[in-house]
Amino acid sequence: MTGRVRTAILLSGRGSNMQALVAAARRPDFPAEIALVLSDRSQAPGLEAARQAGLSAEAIDYRGFSGKPAFEAELDARLRAAGIELVCLAGFMRILSASFVERWEGRILNIHPSLLPDLRGLNTHERALAEGRAEHGCTVHYVSAELDAGPIIVAARVPVLPGDDSETLAARVLVQEHRIYPRALKSAAVALRAGGAGAG
Repeated sequence: MTGRVRTAILLSGRGSNMQALVAAARRPDFPAEIALVLSDRSQAPGLEAARQAGLSAEAIDYRGFSGKPAFEAELDARLRAAGIELVCLAGFMRILSASFVERWEGRILNIHPSLLPDLRGLNTHERALAEGRAEHGCTVHYVSAELDAGPIIVAARVPVLPGDDSETLAARVLVQEHRIYPRALKSAAVALRAGGAGAG
């Protein structure tokens, strides 16, 4: 395909990273366009934010399916029907199966609130503080079958300051998430068009 890379955003919550990606994609020289926003939760605030931004935004409520295979089959069908080429996970709380990831290999991005490969999984800010780390951060990576383990695209470091709690640290990391996710999407879109996408 030619033109800007058709990109979908998957979210489960308020969609602050989505809004950073949407803002970047409004620039005429940005190599990706946000063509679809999907959520596994019909009440996700990010859906309404996407609609207010003039985007196609739909819910695929995971509770309405018999299990993960049925949910992912519908997710895959919606993405393909919209001609999606890249997928950005932005606070999407479903762990995708290995078979789904394989079908989209090298074309799914995720942002994780730590400096991978350290602190995979949940509660990264609390864990960084509990371990007495001097720095923390965030990472955008290609999704692989192993959780938080795919090839890294870009990362940003954040100092852990005296008196930090999980909320103050998370807020400082979030600023950097909004900065690096658009950079990572730009890089992935350029790579895709050049035929050298991701881990594929």
